[in-house]
Amino acid sequence: MSGAHGAETETHAPKRKGKVKRKHTVGRVVAVSALVLALVTALSVVFFYRHLNGNIETGSFEALGEGRPEKVYRGNGEPLNILVMGDDTRSGEDNDIDQETGGGSDTTILVHLSADRSRAYAVSIPRDSIVDRPECGGSSAATEVKWNAAFNVGGEICTADQFEQTTGIRLDHYVVVDFNGFGEMVDAVGGVPVCVPEDIVDRKHQIFVPAGDPSVLSGDQALDYVRARYVGELIQQNDISRIRRQQEFIGALIREVKSAGTLTRLDKVVNFLDAATRSLRTDEDLGSVTRIGKIALQLQNIGLDNVKFVTVPTEYFPMDSEFRGSVFWTPEADTLWKLINEDKPLPPSVLNGAVSAEPPSTSSEAQGGGSASPSPSGSASPSETTSPSETASPSETASTPESPSDTATDEAEPIPGVCA
Repeated sequence: MSGAHGAETETHAPKRKGKVKRKHTVGRVVAVSALVLALVTALSVVFFYRHLNGNIETGSFEALGEGRPEKVYRGNGEPLNILVMGDDTRSGEDNDIDQETGGGSDTTILVHLSADRSRAYAVSIPRDSIVDRPECGGSSAATEVKWNAAFNVGGEICTADQFEQTTGIRLDHYVVVDFNGFGEMVDAVGGVPVCVPEDIVDRKHQIFVPAGDPSVLSGDQALDYVRARYVGELIQQNDISRIRRQQEFIGALIREVKSAGTLTRLDKVVNFLDAATRSLRTDEDLGSVTRIGKIALQLQNIGLDNVKFVTVPTEYFPMDSEFRGSVFWTPEADTLWKLINEDKPLPPSVLNGAVSAEPPSTSSEAQGGGSASPSPSGSASPSETTSPSETASPSETASTPESPSDTATDEAEPIPGVCA
């Protein structure tokens, strides 16, 4: 019996050792697989990071030389002033949407982030503003020229120099967004919902933007929406209504990017980042996804109601002026730039007519649980008087009220292509 027992013991012993060996083998396979997966993932992240960085073209502020404005704010933290320009490179016979050819920048927006990151202002500068341009791009200085001429003369550096010399605000960064790439960014998030009151049709330039509340615009439709001149019965000779459409659309794009449906979809995030970085030219300090990402993270706590789009206060030149159809900055513009330079909140008098990143209160998006703001613009002002940011065209100035109390909200002139 003892012999048999001993034999049985010898028979079972190798089996127990075999099981232990298989466990160790499985453990090693799991460990190696996890290591390989980690390495592949890490390499993919590094590759994608380098890919995104490689997409961004960079330039330098050094070309501005001496004589730049000094920083005024001396409080805690650091406010940021970023000049955003749209590089609207046109090609083809049907692409002269606003009767211009070649490259240019019809969109200039100062993005100001407060030092405590509690608010953000995006200030649009009408391209038809008459200003003095400093010497740049190998060209001598010029007086009484249109704002957007600087970009044609010397690109983004010339526009940045013109901005600093005209406003007295020192820029921290600049960003140039290619308009074609802007359309790809819109497609990357699956389109952007915008309230469009009526079809926008321009047969000459093959433009059609469908009406809807909301109308989900594709990349090409979005470009048409923010650039079109033919809206309603007549061509929009001024840039104010187009600026308003741009502000409404950018606010909608911000909401779409911040929405859970976009940020939780890895494919949308990757596609958006790829499209966005391929569309950018920036200064060297901002020319990395790490730096851009840090700024983006700082904006997470800014509520949509604290993201305001403002237009520089302007008035039209007289009809008999050589600058007919163009605008000049009013004294209120000096107040605007001073407050931003000092990083102070803009008062209701300046924000009158401003656009909030929150959806308009009359839109289906807001009524489905969005903003409860009493006015389409999201402004805290109790009435929507005709403000410098929504200046009436020269033919309409005769009916301009003498005081804000003379005009009620429902009497405000509608903005073509924008839901009231």
